[in-house]
Amino acid sequence: MRKLRRIVLVTVAVIIAIPILLLATTATYNFFATRSEASDITSYGQLVPVDGKKMNVVTKGQGPETIVLLPGLGTAAPGLDYQPLIAELSTQYKVVAVEPFGTGLSDQTDAARSSATIVREVHEALQYLGIERYVLMGHSIAGIYALTYAAEYPDELVAFVGIDSSVPGQPGWDEPLPTKAIDIAHDVGLTRLITAIADDPYAGLPYDQQTKEQMKLLSNKNSAAPTLLSEMEQAPTLLSEMEQAPTNFASANGKTYPESLPVLLFVIANDTDVPEWVDLHRQQATSVDTGQVIPLPGEHYLHHTLSPEIARDTTAFLASLPPR
Repeated sequence: MRKLRRIVLVTVAVIIAIPILLLATTATYNFFATRSEASDITSYGQLVPVDGKKMNVVTKGQGPETIVLLPGLGTAAPGLDYQPLIAELSTQYKVVAVEPFGTGLSDQTDAARSSATIVREVHEALQYLGIERYVLMGHSIAGIYALTYAAEYPDELVAFVGIDSSVPGQPGWDEPLPTKAIDIAHDVGLTRLITAIADDPYAGLPYDQQTKEQMKLLSNKNSAAPTLLSEMEQAPTLLSEMEQAPTNFASANGKTYPESLPVLLFVIANDTDVPEWVDLHRQQATSVDTGQVIPLPGEHYLHHTLSPEIARDTTAFLASLPPR
């Protein structure tokens, strides 16, 4: 009986020890791999001073009009992720891809990740570069930030172009994101392990191997950095368990673009998770004098697979506007 009891206790101890040892191993590897990878990250773009820190901006093309690109939430390296679209647009426009704090090669920041703060920081970067008049083009949550941007700097915007952009009141906006779990998974190396064994998310897409490697390195660096986690908490979740503080999505409810601002919205045609997705964007487009919605077949990152179509239809839309 004692022998059986001892065997059971040893077995239980081994069962408990194995995952602990595994996590200790992955955490140690992640710590040293992250430090080692820092020297493998290659600089690109231009670092500009913003709020006492450095923000990375990628510029390409010499066209008479400027298009400013803003990323979606969680894009580790916007200047690289947008490469296919930059390549298409830069044949006719000056294209400026901004990497907000916490993404790409930009610094981290302790400033609150509210829409107002993010908009102010992006605007400061553009002012430093002397960019005064431009088309604002953004993916996903950039659609929420763009509402604040258009309200703050209406005279600077030629138009807004959304790439499956978020809209106020969209289903699920108030569902909390597991930021603590993301942070822990990163620290113990699980995020790196999952990334290593998962399929290449850029397989078959128009990115060269070096760019894909750089995006992977920057994803390891930025995927659970404090700035991103703070932005996630500010985005679709509530900040306080005691009192439901306003969030970026909540503060956007009821907001529309200025009626005089032309709005073009590219949206995935068949979102099975949100059947009313196209209709929500059509409602937003009808709130302005010149609004258009173009449904496209594909997934959320439309610019990964349909950059030629997005560039073509953007050019046609801008060409149809009165002289500006």
